[in-house]
Amino acid sequence: MIIMGDSTMKENHEHEYEEKLVKRLIELRQQKNVSARDMSLSLGQSDGYINKIENRKSMPSLFGFFCICEYFGITPKEFFDYETESPAISNALSDEIRRLDYSESMHILEVVRDINKRRK
Repeated sequence: MIIMGDSTMKENHEHEYEEKLVKRLIELRQQKNVSARDMSLSLGQSDGYINKIENRKSMPSLFGFFCICEYFGITPKEFFDYETESPAISNALSDEIRRLDYSESMHILEVVRDINKRRK
């Protein structure tokens, strides 16, 4: 429970959330294989916009955060789903699997399960 009057606790949580946001932003940007500058310009921002966020010099507004999610083709929920390494790929796989019939879907499921068993 966060006590609003405890500014130290609030600052610790803010720092923790900023670190998670920055780490995830860098991870997703690198997966997309795009530079911070190119991403900034694609978002209609100055060329240093993403760099400033990644260097913790600024944080995006809520609208800016939504634009970043849209750029990656993911929802805000997926942005913070740290268990899913690449939500855009997961979404693309899911979209493709929806187009398969039951038998084909079950085959893909078994292949994925086999891959995951081997990773353990």
